[in-house]
Amino acid sequence: MNLGTLYGIGVGPGDPELLTLKGLRVLRSAAVVACPADRTGRPGLAARIAAPHLRREQRLTPLYLPFVSDEAVLAAAWSAAADTLYADLALGLDVAFISEGDVSLFSTFTYILREFQERYAQVAVRIIPGIASPLAAAAALQLPLAIGDETLTILPAMHRIEELEAACAPGRIVVLLKVAPVYEQVYTWLKASDRLEQAHLLCWVSAKEERIYRRLPAAAERLPYFSLLIIRPEPAARR
Repeated sequence: MNLGTLYGIGVGPGDPELLTLKGLRVLRSAAVVACPADRTGRPGLAARIAAPHLRREQRLTPLYLPFVSDEAVLAAAWSAAADTLYADLALGLDVAFISEGDVSLFSTFTYILREFQERYAQVAVRIIPGIASPLAAAAALQLPLAIGDETLTILPAMHRIEELEAACAPGRIVVLLKVAPVYEQVYTWLKASDRLEQAHLLCWVSAKEERIYRRLPAAAERLPYFSLLIIRPEPAARR
């Protein structure tokens, strides 16, 4: 049996032009392009980023990958997604699974990869990294993400403020991904700890809807899912 190759491609944070040259070449060469989708089958951000680059004859396969905490539901979704992808790979078709940002940083592709490593190890897998949103955010702010002996911590949306307190030790830069659900809690803590001036909020980084807040809004009304917050002191003077 001549199996196709499964590619995991990071398509970047939002701007279609931030897709790497290798990612673009492989994306356009794949017969099937798979992407995360919601319960209704509507493709997410990754598909929107890749859309300008796709050829008409390519088939887009949306995969329902829920954002829930129920381990059984998640396991069933990952297994079903892997089975769907394998059906095309078994026909000898190359499949590109696309993910916004980078496929190795809080990406659903990690779970797809694990399924293939455990159940379909005979399939060749290739991973093509992409530009992650913290890098694009630093570029938009024209600030170094980390420099010298500074420490960088990247956290997903948190549920306990204690995690943020521990991360914001002196000399540390913190990036909070998908901060919208806990934004008001984070804002309150930043204000109480006199760190508001160190924080920057970005929504839809690099996309046409990009919004940058160098002064944080007190309320989180209408903050989109793809919002992140960078907390950093002023970079140390050049030694």
